[in-house]
Amino acid sequence: MAEMKKLMRALAGETMETPPAWMMRQAGRYLPEYKATRAEAGDFLSLCYNPDLAAEVTLQPIRRFGFDAAILFADILLVPQALGADLWFVTGEGPRLSTITDRAGFDALKPADAVHETLSPIYETVKILSRELPSDVALIGFAGAPWTVATYMTAGRGTPDQAPAHALKDGNRPVFDALMDRITEATIEYLSAQIDAGAEVVKLFDSWAGSLKGDDFTTYALEPTRKIIAALKARHPNTPVIAFPREAGEAYVGFAKATGADCVALDQSVDAGWAAKNVQVDGCVQGNLAPGHMVTGGQPLIDEVRRIKAAFSGGPHVFNLGHGITPDADPDNVALMLETLRA
Repeated sequence: MAEMKKLMRALAGETMETPPAWMMRQAGRYLPEYKATRAEAGDFLSLCYNPDLAAEVTLQPIRRFGFDAAILFADILLVPQALGADLWFVTGEGPRLSTITDRAGFDALKPADAVHETLSPIYETVKILSRELPSDVALIGFAGAPWTVATYMTAGRGTPDQAPAHALKDGNRPVFDALMDRITEATIEYLSAQIDAGAEVVKLFDSWAGSLKGDDFTTYALEPTRKIIAALKARHPNTPVIAFPREAGEAYVGFAKATGADCVALDQSVDAGWAAKNVQVDGCVQGNLAPGHMVTGGQPLIDEVRRIKAAFSGGPHVFNLGHGITPDADPDNVALMLETLRA
């Protein structure tokens, strides 16, 4: 019988002397080989929808660094596109979407299961990866969590405070709730299909969860995550789910128990020592090195890797950044991070 992959062991609750490691956005703009492949694809969306090239960029950081997991190369905004939103990327500025601000906009969306038609190339990428990844490297699929996806669908772009989503939520609750439900259903379909294609773990990225406070956090961050995990566990009982309610702060406490997540990813705004006492007590945690260390490197990077590793050494831990690696990161610092972690 093949030995269980290191990431899967951590997600199952095993404490290891050296935790498994991977990095959010590990396939991407900080790597010269990624830039070359993206140029070959023509543009970002063409890269996402080209299974051979998307698999290639997913494999690049595995070849270069030997991470314990690969994360599918795609984008959280492919789901709104599959639901009928217009999506395009502005060079140097990022994604743009057509917006939903009223009932008519919502009514024009496609049903949740329509996502499969548009997103079939993504499932093909997963199939290629499940064949081509080294046998000890786990494959992670992912989607944006409903609140975060809704913030883009209402604003048409990333915003500093998610004000358009809050405005629709507070001003037209029935339409906002209908939108959240549609995204939730589509996300279940999308992640389930990724698992069918070969993803061994899936992750929900709630990048803007931190702007939800009090009851709104429960209603729009915790509850949709719980629904998605429950539906996925009903279909795929043995597939672990990582939840990432970024900048949840105190609301990280109890999040795993409340949602059924097998692991909670932590951003760098919470202290590892605090998280070990308050969050890791419920199971596996992931994180939480500040991505800036991938730019600056040096002794502070080494010290911080050691500190985080030590803080979480009493329980199951997946070493990662507190958010995605940035385009200005130095690949040599990624190598230094892994060397320090595994020393």
